[in-house]
Amino acid sequence: MTETHFIEGANIHANGIRQHYLRYGGKGTPLVLVPGITSPAITWGFVAEQLSKDHDVYVLDIRGRGLSETGPDLDYDLDTYAADIRGFIDGLGLKDVVVLGHSMGARIAIRLARRDDRGLASLLLIDPPVSGPGRRPYPSKLEWYTRSIRQARKGMTAEDMRAFCPTWTDEQLGLRAEWLHTCDELATRITFEKFHTEDIHQDLPHLKVPTKLVVATRGGVIQDPDIKEIRELNPAIKIVSVPDAGHMIPWDNLPGFLEAVATD
Repeated sequence: MTETHFIEGANIHANGIRQHYLRYGGKGTPLVLVPGITSPAITWGFVAEQLSKDHDVYVLDIRGRGLSETGPDLDYDLDTYAADIRGFIDGLGLKDVVVLGHSMGARIAIRLARRDDRGLASLLLIDPPVSGPGRRPYPSKLEWYTRSIRQARKGMTAEDMRAFCPTWTDEQLGLRAEWLHTCDELATRITFEKFHTEDIHQDLPHLKVPTKLVVATRGGVIQDPDIKEIRELNPAIKIVSVPDAGHMIPWDNLPGFLEAVATD
């Protein structure tokens, strides 16, 4: 049997909603992992297992995803997502927290640190969309998300999922096929649209906690002009690129990802 650092899955009422999370490790610096737009917490388990060797890892189901609260009556804007993370950290009484956000999660981490960085030790920003008002669109298409979610709601196999994620392993495809139906289409649609209407660049100069930006070398989410602009907005941000990896960096190059996020 493969050894696991998984401790528990649990729920907490924070920022007015039920937030579900998975915990790994239990020792070391707390690390709150905030996934992307259609990534339930469980799909990050293989990454959390590795991170939990040095951290007490909490992987969140963002509202509208996984086992956390969802519904058309909830808000799905950046400020609300950030308030969820603040409520989660405060609710569990976590101190000196590393916040690792991927894609949408990285945008949330930026807004959180701009609004209220109490108790944050550092930020790890993994390939956040740099779209926004007057900027080039996010390279992924909304239809890719909505079509796969609708198919997952009906029931899909790992082989069905391969059409959407052709480079993933059978295990990764199976897990996404199993859990994607828990990603609310409305929450996904609103979030995707807000990738293009909400501005994270205004927040970057105000980040005071140590911050590392991890960039995928494939996929075009963050390009050389974006890196130049980010450096100008906040020269203190450390920027690291991961070779041989698309936007879902750990899925393509887990060793490279782990090296990039390691504490210097």
